[in-house]
Amino acid sequence: MIFATGNAGKMKEIRRIMADTGMEILSMKEAGIWPDIQEDGGTYEENALIKARAVAALTNTLVLADDSGLEVDWLDREPGIHSARYMGEDTPYSVKNADIIARLEGVPEEKRTARFVCAIAAVFPDGRELTVRAAIEGRIGYEERGGNGFGYDPIFYVPELHKTTAELTEDEKNQVSHRGRALRLMKEELKKYEGINCQ
Repeated sequence: MIFATGNAGKMKEIRRIMADTGMEILSMKEAGIWPDIQEDGGTYEENALIKARAVAALTNTLVLADDSGLEVDWLDREPGIHSARYMGEDTPYSVKNADIIARLEGVPEEKRTARFVCAIAAVFPDGRELTVRAAIEGRIGYEERGGNGFGYDPIFYVPELHKTTAELTEDEKNQVSHRGRALRLMKEELKKYEGINCQ
């Protein structure tokens, strides 16, 4: 299986959650595939399918791809599908996180609601396609906290856990995260397809 990403942190999460499939999971880099991908879809699902189709066109194996984002309600659900490119793709997340916190200055706790959303697409060698979506609800914190996550994790606070997603252990995060939930949904879908062995 190839997962259409070059993000090392994401690949670590994916491998832990998908370990029981018994399948070798390669990143695009590990597979030696570098397609030219223009993520210009209007939804998470469309962007995930764009990535998966681009890689699938260059190989003859199952390809998965995800698109995820942070939606901040006070900011009209920005940055949303543009989360990775918010303020520029090469802008450090510490700068992006500081900007979001600054934009929410003075906003009361109950109105700092946000969610992480993840859609995962699968493209099979025979051309079949499917998508799943999952989310985790939370709030935007007042400062970066935690060093276990990446991206927007240090500012995404989960009230029922009293932690940001960057303060969670890997196992805790994989249980509750948007990507963890979406990957488990995808595993359930993959079980329905012949030749895919998910425990």
